[in-house]
Amino acid sequence: MSLELRVGNRFRLGQKIGAGSFGEIFRGTNIQTGETVAIKLEQAKTRHPQLAFEARFYRILNAGGGVVGIPNILFYGVEGEFNVMVMDLLGPSLEDLFSFCDRKLSLKTTLMLAEQMIARIEFVHSKSVIHRDMKPDNFLMGTGKKGHHVYVVDFGLAKKYRDPRTHQHIPYKEGKSLTGTARYCSINTHLGIEQSRRDDLEGIGYILMYFLRGSLPWQGLKAHTKQEKYSRISERKQTTPVETLCKGFPAEFAAYLNYTRSCASRTSRTTAT
Repeated sequence: MSLELRVGNRFRLGQKIGAGSFGEIFRGTNIQTGETVAIKLEQAKTRHPQLAFEARFYRILNAGGGVVGIPNILFYGVEGEFNVMVMDLLGPSLEDLFSFCDRKLSLKTTLMLAEQMIARIEFVHSKSVIHRDMKPDNFLMGTGKKGHHVYVVDFGLAKKYRDPRTHQHIPYKEGKSLTGTARYCSINTHLGIEQSRRDDLEGIGYILMYFLRGSLPWQGLKAHTKQEKYSRISERKQTTPVETLCKGFPAEFAAYLNYTRSCASRTSRTTAT
């Protein structure tokens, strides 16, 4: 791919820095200001294009301005063979920080991150959107003066869970295929139940225990197929008591996970469903 690719006559494509749920991410430069940006590319002819869909969710979330922890979309359009989205360049992901810290975070650091992660997802939910792919890679730190802010990114799998005007919730469904990352997805997601707010929140609980423990009991399970692996992860997740998962850490972690799981059996009587 040519590094001279220009986007919207305003941005120059630089080196590849990562990949999202769909598409590749590059560092770029605003030709007019010299500002460094992130540029996400997706083949325009891909069978299931997602970038326009993702850009739409970012715009929904940033409507009104002044939003903390959601990157701004600077450009979306088609350039040659690619759908292109230009957005704020952010810092390292929480997975990067976890690796940098020898794959275990202190209780204090985990609690500071938890407060911001839950606040970000609460805000996303307030806009009638669920993320559906909770994992440390999808939470990034800011840069410069915003270096202490946690951002939530990658809305390629996001979905509206209610009508924004009437707040009518999407109907309960079963038989859904797994959407998201198996390591962190909720038990309900493994069971094929339509995702809602509770599932994002349960996923955050698993991320927090991953940070504190250094790993989760369902990591590293051997399987011959992806489906078999999903099944084994689901079984281990369901048979590991929350109290065992959270043993040695403040009781609030087990209380949080038990709460998010209990929301699964109360379809609309709680704000987390």
